[in-house]
Amino acid sequence: MEPPRDPASADPSPLLALQRATHATLQVITAELAGLGMTASEINALANLADGQPRTVSQLGAAVGSRPTTLTSVLDRLERRGHITRGTRAGDRRAVVVELTPSGRRAAEQVRSTLAELERAALSGLPPEAVAGFHQVLQALTEVSS
Repeated sequence: MEPPRDPASADPSPLLALQRATHATLQVITAELAGLGMTASEINALANLADGQPRTVSQLGAAVGSRPTTLTSVLDRLERRGHITRGTRAGDRRAVVVELTPSGRRAAEQVRSTLAELERAALSGLPPEAVAGFHQVLQALTEVSS
């Protein structure tokens, strides 16, 4: 008699596998960064600002995969914590620009470091072609849902 199959080990659709991997990754990231006291959305925003380049709310929304109106509450919380400032762009007062403060840069560096370590741990045993294929799949999924 064959043992019952574990539903989690069944061959899922790629999207279900991605969803499961995303959930597991977010759990690890939020546990590793618990000391920051931030939500996954706040961590995502900081990670996308970690290069120090100012972004408009629209640009940041595209980078984090969120509508600018949805991103507003995340930015409100980061601003209250003193991690970001919002201002206008010279020549276009309608465009709100988001920049990291010194405390935001420190928090963003901690986020980026944690993400880099997780990536190294997860991907180090894979051949470069597999990682490149993974990036192609992610790009295709991003484009189809845009």
